[in-house]
Amino acid sequence: MWINVNGIKMYYEVHGSGRPLIMVHGNSEDHNIFYDSRVLLSKHFTVYTVDSRGHGHSTRVEELHYNDMADDMISFMDQLDLRDVVFYGFSDGGIIGLLVAMKCDRVGMLITSGANLTPAGVKAPLRLFVKAAYAVTKDPKMKLMITEPNITSEELAQIKVPTVVMAGEKDLVLGKETAKIALSIPGAKLRIIPGEGHGSYIVHKSSIADIIMEETGIINPA
Repeated sequence: MWINVNGIKMYYEVHGSGRPLIMVHGNSEDHNIFYDSRVLLSKHFTVYTVDSRGHGHSTRVEELHYNDMADDMISFMDQLDLRDVVFYGFSDGGIIGLLVAMKCDRVGMLITSGANLTPAGVKAPLRLFVKAAYAVTKDPKMKLMITEPNITSEELAQIKVPTVVMAGEKDLVLGKETAKIALSIPGAKLRIIPGEGHGSYIVHKSSIADIIMEETGIINPA
């Protein structure tokens, strides 16, 4: 399905019933990365998997900015009148989730994986790769990662909903960056996933479904 938000058409799918759960993918990905987890989560939630602007089936744009992508999600929730949303974001989706939770009262719980606050918050090899990719392709998705986000601890302190900040033990995001996010959000929980990388427990994996169900109290931790 498509919905018009802020001058673009955003693609989304909806499955299941129950409390609304929005899942937002990372850079250069689309909603399909959540297929395995969505199958499980849709037994307990109404699961909305979206394609961010410039990704998947959604409208291509010449420039990408995280604030625009966050505003798209807020408009999406407004139009569908979604309340008490569990907002799950991976990587870029996690950044979007942080921005949404700062600005919107429709989120009841925020769960992020592998988010960063600034371009310097990821490990040097990734920064070098993205810069080289942009030099060749001029892809706005690569430019986004070079120039944004720029989120401060003071801004994170505006988030008042229960929050879980996650990363893999071997994540591409620096450990101190993940810790800073968790420390800056009042009452946030920091959860590091042993042995995992940036997306190894998320992309086309059901592991993230178990984690989300644990954090929302649907199942007990293993």
